[in-house]
Amino acid sequence: MIRFVVGPDGAVVPDLKQRLPGRGAWVTAQHWAVAEAVRRNAFSRAFKAAVRPAPDLADEVAERLKEAALGVLGLERRAGRLAVGFAEVEALLRRGAARVVLHAREAADDGVRKLSQAAHAGGGHVAVCRGFAGAELGLALGRQNVIHAGLERGRSSEAAAGRCLKYEHYLADAGTC
Repeated sequence: MIRFVVGPDGAVVPDLKQRLPGRGAWVTAQHWAVAEAVRRNAFSRAFKAAVRPAPDLADEVAERLKEAALGVLGLERRAGRLAVGFAEVEALLRRGAARVVLHAREAADDGVRKLSQAAHAGGGHVAVCRGFAGAELGLALGRQNVIHAGLERGRSSEAAAGRCLKYEHYLADAGTC
């Protein structure tokens, strides 16, 4: 679920960190649900006031979720908990140490299949995220063009995994993944 609040100017604001003051309205964390809430004027009914949700509020939420996920991935890379590139990700998967594998949207099916086999050989469950473009991953991780990346298991990397998977889930029915 995503929380929304009303700003001082009457605009509907997404509260992704759930820390903004005021009464909140909750919407299912999917692109189609936010777009439908805007279309049906559900925010005015929820807040019992005339509020102005932006017509592109669903896209704004997607952009904020993407920025949050990419930002935390960059921190995980600098902390040494993110493998980048096919060979590094394959080694991480075969050790059974991966929590999430990130494949760029333009990743070849053959490479995705090979890494899936490596995950199976390493045992354990590995989540997969395909919501980012290679250029976006590259920019966040300080590389030219990242097609495959793998996030290590661990308590410290759960927040990064959660943000990536939330972004992936948000876009699931938007036709963008």
